[in-house]
Amino acid sequence: MALKHIGRDVKTGRKVAVAYRVVPGEPENCLVVRTEQLDAADHDTLMTLIESNAGQNAYELAEAMHRTQLTDGSNMLSSFVRYGKIIKVASETIEMIPDTKTKILLSELNQVIADQKGVTVADLALKGPDGTTTQPVATTTDPVSDYTSTNDGIITDEQLAAQYRSQADALFKEAKSLREQAEELVPTKKKRSKASAQEVE
Repeated sequence: MALKHIGRDVKTGRKVAVAYRVVPGEPENCLVVRTEQLDAADHDTLMTLIESNAGQNAYELAEAMHRTQLTDGSNMLSSFVRYGKIIKVASETIEMIPDTKTKILLSELNQVIADQKGVTVADLALKGPDGTTTQPVATTTDPVSDYTSTNDGIITDEQLAAQYRSQADALFKEAKSLREQAEELVPTKKKRSKASAQEVE
């Protein structure tokens, strides 16, 4: 079954979910979620959404994400934006893979769609109720500023602190997992204490 919104990084081959195929005002860029960086619960919720009718019928995946709750009750789109899980990348670096037999660069796909509609790629950006392009939820690849305010574009100390905590939690979980895997392969040999050694003597 062919699925919309699924792609991968051309350089790394890692899968991404494309939230916005075209960034308003920046037709050469898109906004993506690196799915492997999500925890298991968020990953499963996102994939279930993508595979659902709501996800497949959405013009931009972000529309469906905005109407979806994560397992902790938070809004998916807001949560992913807040914790820097949605990033901006060049469309030419993302390869769309709707199925195992099909692949096309997102930049090329956008151009094909634009040509079919007789418009420019910039015109494909999601429109708001007033007919104008909407402001994207995130507009930077800077890891310190992945989450920006839609009002003034300035990240607050609270937002930065929240992102640092999220990154620290993710690194802690990864370190713990790697340590457990290492223990399974070769258990750590406990060293005898000096006190024990003296008792033997």
